[in-house]
Amino acid sequence: MVWPFKSKFRKQIARIEITGAIGGSTRKRVLEALKTVEEKKFPALLLRIDSPGGTVGDSQEIYSALKRLRKKIKIVASFGNISASGGVYIGMGAEHIMANPGTITGSIGVILRGNNLERLLEKVGVSFKVIKSGPYKDILAFDRQLTLPEESILQELIDVSYQQFVYTIAEARSLEVETVKTFADGRIFTGEQALELGVVDRLGTEEDARCWTAEMLGLDPDKAPCYTLEERKPLLSRVLPGSRLVSSGLGAGIDWLEFEMSTSGLPLWLYRP
Repeated sequence: MVWPFKSKFRKQIARIEITGAIGGSTRKRVLEALKTVEEKKFPALLLRIDSPGGTVGDSQEIYSALKRLRKKIKIVASFGNISASGGVYIGMGAEHIMANPGTITGSIGVILRGNNLERLLEKVGVSFKVIKSGPYKDILAFDRQLTLPEESILQELIDVSYQQFVYTIAEARSLEVETVKTFADGRIFTGEQALELGVVDRLGTEEDARCWTAEMLGLDPDKAPCYTLEERKPLLSRVLPGSRLVSSGLGAGIDWLEFEMSTSGLPLWLYRP
């Protein structure tokens, strides 16, 4: 799509927010927003991240899109309350990163969880007959324990995903791979510690990040506005403001439950306290 009146966006900073667990819906929304940023010819993007991470593939696609866009415009990431695991990975797509001193970040690593309900099923007298084409087709089945070969297969999968994560951080932050591995062991740390480790460039608020972005563009920080690209709200929440309060808490709980169910058995770049 060709956008009319493009000039009015050339002195504005685009802003995209990434909140909550990263999954397919987040990826779709963010990729569409990044396309709009490019089409409207914004000179810079302020990426606000408040996320514990999420699915590996979706995080990688957002990161790749940011990396491509970074060749055309400046991108600054602002880490909010939490930017951990996949949130960190996405942040690596930004040219510059700012975090609050107390931001919870890190959790660099991969986790995969399955459920073993074998003993419960035995108590209620439920069993399954499985016909499969190969010995590993039902890997992580919830009605039995993992075999040693299966554990080895899954561990290799996790290790490969972990290496991808480490190499991306090393490349993005100009760090040695072995240096990254010293703190990429799943631990969480503050924004202040992240600065010492070289994961972020500066400490400050989102407003500080906006001013920093404006200064890099040669714009007046007091006059350079942010243009937030956000998902269009449902009609009900726009017509009835009170419904937002009711739906926000319930909706967040439902969204998280759906995320848990849909990602069971998948390797995740996710901080799970």
